[in-house]
Amino acid sequence: MTHEPVRVLIVDDHPMVAEGIQSILESYDDIEVVGTLGNGQEAVDQTGTLKPDVILMDLNMPGLGGLSATEILLERAPDTRILILSMHDSPEYISTALSHGAMGYVLKDVPTDEIKQAIDTVMDGQRYLCTGAKGSLEPKDGTTREALTGREQTILLQLAQGKSNKEVAIALDISVRTVETHRKNIKRKLGISSTAGLTRYAMEHGMLQGTGAPL
Repeated sequence: MTHEPVRVLIVDDHPMVAEGIQSILESYDDIEVVGTLGNGQEAVDQTGTLKPDVILMDLNMPGLGGLSATEILLERAPDTRILILSMHDSPEYISTALSHGAMGYVLKDVPTDEIKQAIDTVMDGQRYLCTGAKGSLEPKDGTTREALTGREQTILLQLAQGKSNKEVAIALDISVRTVETHRKNIKRKLGISSTAGLTRYAMEHGMLQGTGAPL
């Protein structure tokens, strides 16, 4: 029984990078490169037509960047596996990408066979971090992650219910600036960059159950 090849879409605004990865992947019989695109908006527009199984997504691109594109794509096609392909190895970039729904993170300077290994791993439903990304994340992944304070948890809950900074400030009788400071700290501690990511975190951790959040 022969398996269908894995359909891979490459999204990178550097043509030489995209072409290099394409030529590498096309040397494998079990991979079909369905396209190379230059930015996140093109990926959002064409994924429905191209139907990739895996998207190799650059982070920093003109127009719609990789993180925003990842969120939109996963809302529309939740079964798509998105692998971030980046030159940034900072923990902030990696944890933020994972919190946006990416299934893996691969640095652009990895050996070529590691990109193939990453694709195989996410196709098996498992998360993949290349060695450099894993080492970069280790200090944040264990018990050293800063816990949210009680006040931060209260503010996270309010924000996750869709309230603005001003509404939270009024509800808790604190200044808008204080809310903004707490919000920044919450995002830093959780490695989350978007409000949608905060809402998802609150839902995944059962914080929104039974709150009677207003529609």
